[in-house]
Amino acid sequence: MIDVQRLRVLRAVAEHGSFNRAAAALRLTPSAVSQHVAALERSLGSQVFARSTRGVTLTAAGRIMVGAAESVAAELEHATQQVTELGTGRTQLTVATFTSGGRLLLPGALTELTAAHPETVLHVREFEPEDSLPLVRQGAVDLALAYRFDGPLPGRPGSGPALEWTALMDDPLHVVLPEGHRLAGRPAIDPAELAAEPWVLGCLKTEAYLRRYAERAGFEPEVRGTTSDYFFARSLVAAGVGVSLIPSIALAPEVPGVRAVPVRPPAPARHIGVATLGHRRTRLQVTALVRALQRQAAAV
Repeated sequence: MIDVQRLRVLRAVAEHGSFNRAAAALRLTPSAVSQHVAALERSLGSQVFARSTRGVTLTAAGRIMVGAAESVAAELEHATQQVTELGTGRTQLTVATFTSGGRLLLPGALTELTAAHPETVLHVREFEPEDSLPLVRQGAVDLALAYRFDGPLPGRPGSGPALEWTALMDDPLHVVLPEGHRLAGRPAIDPAELAAEPWVLGCLKTEAYLRRYAERAGFEPEVRGTTSDYFFARSLVAAGVGVSLIPSIALAPEVPGVRAVPVRPPAPARHIGVATLGHRRTRLQVTALVRALQRQAAAV
């Protein structure tokens, strides 16, 4: 029988990449963490971590066990929630969301949900997808409004049970320029036309797109500003610091002195959707909220 506490320690070490950092997060001693991992490895007859001077990495067996640990954690969280609801008679629903998507889609969807299910107690938590999706897998949140670029959903090694992804909408990126810029009146812009321009990053995730496009166009982007806030990024553009690459839904509210211009096809885009675990989708409120989000996205 595998001890649940050892699985919890395994998850922490996998997440933090070292015994010491996992120990600090769990409020245990590094020796206790090491003993839990050693006991788990003895019970499995296989190593779950490869040790080196640079830290620890999951082995193939470790990735399997982290996935199992995430599933166990999600089931325990779900069961705890159900027991709590039995005692209170009220349904708890926890939603994770990224900022711009939540601002655009969640208010109307949550209003619709609470009108149909007034007994629901809502909790909303703001996270980027790389943080919210593991929370869905762990059962800490019921669903996540998230986004991805080209490729799979963000995840970590051995990140646990597979998520169900319900696509909502595509969110094309635009080039944001100072209003008086020579290209501000164009219907669309080729990235190659911006080879000599300095750049402001409103989100580090758009940097990969920018560098990919720049490489294809044969230039190295000069980054003069970095921020995690798209509104601030557009304010820096208005101040003449550089140009920026901003998703469509992050173009509101307006910032005076800037102009947003589409990128010529194939235009980069964020793909916005809802991530859930399969058994959570059977919950009435989860299904209702996903459908309400679909209606909100269709109306945009």
